[in-house]
This record gives sequence, C-alpha cells and structure tokens, in this order.
Amino acid sequence: MEWTVRLPKQAGKRVRRGWAVAALASIPLVMTLGNSMLIPVLPVMERELGITPLQSSLLITMYSIVAILFVPLAGYISDRIGRKNVIIPSLLLAAAGGGLAGWAAWRMNDPYGWMIAGRMLQGLGAAGAFPIVLPLVGDLFPDDEAASSCLGTIETANTFGKVLSPILGAMLAGIVWFLPFFSFPFFCVVSAAMMVWSVQAPARREQPEPLPVFIAAVKAIFRREGRWLVGVFAIGGLLMLVLFAFLFFLSSRLEDVYRIDGMGKGWMLAIPLGALCLASFAAGKAIGDRKRRMKWGTIAGCALAAAALVAIPFYPSLFLWMVLFSAAGIGVGAALPCLDALITEGIEKNERGTVTSFYSSLRFIGVAAGPPLAAWLMKNGSGPLLFLLAGLALLGGILAFVLIHPETDEGGRK
Repeated sequence: MEWTVRLPKQAGKRVRRGWAVAALASIPLVMTLGNSMLIPVLPVMERELGITPLQSSLLITMYSIVAILFVPLAGYISDRIGRKNVIIPSLLLAAAGGGLAGWAAWRMNDPYGWMIAGRMLQGLGAAGAFPIVLPLVGDLFPDDEAASSCLGTIETANTFGKVLSPILGAMLAGIVWFLPFFSFPFFCVVSAAMMVWSVQAPARREQPEPLPVFIAAVKAIFRREGRWLVGVFAIGGLLMLVLFAFLFFLSSRLEDVYRIDGMGKGWMLAIPLGALCLASFAAGKAIGDRKRRMKWGTIAGCALAAAALVAIPFYPSLFLWMVLFSAAGIGVGAALPCLDALITEGIEKNERGTVTSFYSSLRFIGVAAGPPLAAWLMKNGSGPLLFLLAGLALLGGILAFVLIHPETDEGGRK
C-alpha cells in the first residue's frame, strides 16, 4: 500500500502542487548535502585521520559506487510497488549511514573503515531516493510543461544543495570536523516527513511483471529509443564527472595555493555553484516542453563549460579563476534540466522508473570518478586535469548534436 496522506479538500490545487514540489525538491537537496558537504572538509579529514587525498576522495567515491549498483534495482522496484514506498525507507536508510559515519569519527581511534561503511550505507539509501524522484514527477504531472517546470525546480534544488554544501560543511566542520556527518540524518528525516504529508502518489493497479518479462521490456526500450537514450546517459555522466572533478580541484587549490580555508573557502566554492543553481532554474523555465530547446540547451551548456575550463590554466588570477569556474557552472547547470526533461517526457510513464534509474547510475558514475581523477591528475599541475575536463564537456556537446534528434520524437512541441 502507498504511504499517502490526503491534503484537506479545501486546499487549493496550486497550494497542494506547491507543497508537493517542495517535498520532491527536498530530496535532491538533502542527497546533495550528504555528499557535496564533505568536499570542503576533505583536506581537514586528511589531517585529522592521517590519510592521503586519494583516500579522502574515496569517501565520495564509495558512496557513489554503491548507488550505481543499486539504482537500477530501486527503479525496477518503484515501477512495481510505488515510488513513495521506495523513497521514504531509502531516506531513512541514508540517515542511518550518515549516523554510522559520524559515530565512527567521534568514538573510534581508527574510524576510516567504519566511515567508509557508513558512506556505503548512505549510497544504498541514495539509490532509492533522488533517482526515483524523476519518474515520480512524470506520474504526478502528466502535463509536459508542468513536468518541465517541476524538473527545473528539482534540478535547481539539487544545484542549490551544491551551493549550500560548502558553506554549511565548512561551518559545521569549524565546530567539530565530523559534525557534517551527524547533520545528515536530521535532513533526511525532515525530507521523509515532507514526502509523507505532502505527496499523494497515484495508485498503482498493475501486477508486478516477472523478472524475465522486465528484462525483455528493458531490451525493447533500448531497441526503440537506444540512440538518443545512450546520448543522454553519457552526457549526464560526463557532466557530473566534470563538475565533481573541478570542485575537488578548486577546493584543494583554494587551500593549498591561496591559503583560503574554513568558511572563506566555503563561500568561494559557493560562487560557481550559485551560478550553476541559477542556470538550472532559468533553463527549466525556458525549455518548457520543447524538445529542440532541450537539445540545443544541452549543446550550448556543454560548449560553455568546455570553453571556460580550457581557459583557466592560462590565467593565474584568483578573480579570473572564479569568473571562469562560474561560467563552467552555468554551462553544466543549463544542460542538466534539459537532460532530465528529455528522459521524463520521451519515455512512457510505466517505463520511467526503469529508464531514469539507468540515467541516475551514469550520473553517479560521474560523481564517483570525478574526485579520484582530480586527485591523480592535479599532481602534475592544473593544465592536464582542466584540459581533460574541457574535452569531456565538449564531447558531451558533440554527443548531444549527433545522437539527440527531437524533431523525430513524438510528443511535445518542437
């Protein structure tokens, strides 16, 4: 049975929808806080725990690896037992993982292994949370333009979480370095409560399909839609890799080169992430249900990110660095809502959970690969890493141009 609470009959449709969107948007916000909040704290953890930059990056990577493995399973289950029945327990599981990591850091002499275990438990919870939000939006808002607007708000919440993360992470770590881990369970419980009270998911009447039938259906989806889906999946993974790699790089360089740490570093990291947040919000509003706009928004965003990143090694000025990193953030932020909308509006309702789970897995792969890639390449200076990231962003734009052809898709205005 779905976990639903009906709102009072006298509540207006607009008010109900507003609360539902707020509840949905709280999930990516919370999941982003649970991961990105650690980025400005990683150098502190290295000193406190006596670990290397590569080991500290694994606190981000292991979270994402577990999510990668379990997102498809969560999508499959959500198509059969209901989205909320997956999302709410997953939020509570992620809360438990954050609590375990924080407890280990607080009470144990050698906590690194248990912190990794807690982060893996968080990743398991994350697999059933944010990835399931995208198909739930399609279920709740059958009107394409309303769905695009909601997706823009959700992607904005995701990016706003990235803006808030370095500030909040640095502030909490300034009190006690492991406090960011303990804050995560609180955020998860609040988000779960909002879901219970504000979102009434549509009833699901169909019987669960046997696994062989499900596998055959997945193969049919990719035979029918494979060309553009592969493009969207690959671009989403590339952009998340680019984003988390340059955030890891910028966090380290601000501390090692410019001697900016603590809250100062948190505010500096918030600048490009704030630009990313505003771009996501604007893109979600601008694209509506026009699929050609989604394609060209993706291409333009990838091209802008590539141009900004390739220019950074030539300008040692911190001011110009922040301008160029902000431009890269705008590019990534403009592209992500376009990719979300292409998938949500291009796939049938009963297939969305499955398809978006694969998309989310590719995004998690990017998140997992970004920090260790940055830790490895930045030993040789900024040039090799930033040139590679620019090339990957440009590759994303090329894939969008070659593989995504919305003029041949059905549904939505062109």
